[in-house]
Amino acid sequence: MHKKIGIPALWLMLISVGFMACYTSPKSMTVKEYFAPQDSGVQIAGIKMIPIQTPVGTFRVWTKRIGNNPTIRVLLLHGGPAMTHEYLECFESFFPKEGFEMIEYDQLGSYYSDQPTDSSLWTLPRFVEEVEQVRKALGLNKDNFYLLGNSWGGILAMQYALKYQQNLKGLIVCNMMSSCPAYGKYASDVLAKQMEPKVLDTIRAIEARGDYKNPKYMALLLPNFYQQHLCRLAEWPDPVNRAFKHVNETIYTMMQGPSEFGISGRLANWDISNQLKNITVPTLVVGAKYDTMDPDYMKWMSKQFPHGQYLYCPEGSHLAMWDDQQHFYPGVISFIKAVDKDKFK
Repeated sequence: MHKKIGIPALWLMLISVGFMACYTSPKSMTVKEYFAPQDSGVQIAGIKMIPIQTPVGTFRVWTKRIGNNPTIRVLLLHGGPAMTHEYLECFESFFPKEGFEMIEYDQLGSYYSDQPTDSSLWTLPRFVEEVEQVRKALGLNKDNFYLLGNSWGGILAMQYALKYQQNLKGLIVCNMMSSCPAYGKYASDVLAKQMEPKVLDTIRAIEARGDYKNPKYMALLLPNFYQQHLCRLAEWPDPVNRAFKHVNETIYTMMQGPSEFGISGRLANWDISNQLKNITVPTLVVGAKYDTMDPDYMKWMSKQFPHGQYLYCPEGSHLAMWDDQQHFYPGVISFIKAVDKDKFK
């Protein structure tokens, strides 16, 4: 025999069921919803050429959106300056299966975007305004917008946050110090001394002559520096090779200098270390043991952000998203999920 339930008890039970229904986790996004087209007309694999207004005219930049998630949209900022999105294609193996929407993007001057030749365009403030125009065109906002920058992309991400953090949900700075002078000092005082003295002397002699086109220069840097500190995989992945093949050397040299072995271009004196305290959005700083950037400095940086966290990649280099995937992706993914669920501490 079932016990009779009175009206008050019945109402209480219904209210409880309704309350539980409202506060259980939302239904999982289906594959169909995740890959639903966001543009009408001919489907072109999520690629969108976005017009960018500049002081010297209007140009277009290349973007590619993968997936559809209204609360997690990650815009990837490549390094260089003037590398390409290609070396960040590795994120395609990790973010979509987590349900994260991701946007690959070639900055102005890079291979898949317009490549104007006016040198006045290649300044950090101009690039910041470009990112803001891309954000608006893609409908990114404080409820969904995560900005992830690697190397020069990390510089751009931090500088963007200083001006436009009200539009951000989370910031991820990968393999970039907040001071180019400190970065240059680490390269010369620490990393250079790890090289064989004869090799280093030859490299320095070539640099002193400004003979950067000398084939011997890159022939020495590749095994003695790049394969030790840029990407430690025995065979560099195709996306990395394509990005190097497509680099805009004019812009790269103008802003960074002729190599990753230190810095000597327009960014040489860039330093916002004392401004990190002003970036209040949840921020993840990613450092790596073999990076061109000082991992201890990166750890210090993470503590300067009011809501900062540090991710260390013990097997990684400057491209830790490739050579230390077992630490890089779980850490980055956990950060994004924690922020999305409002559980970031």
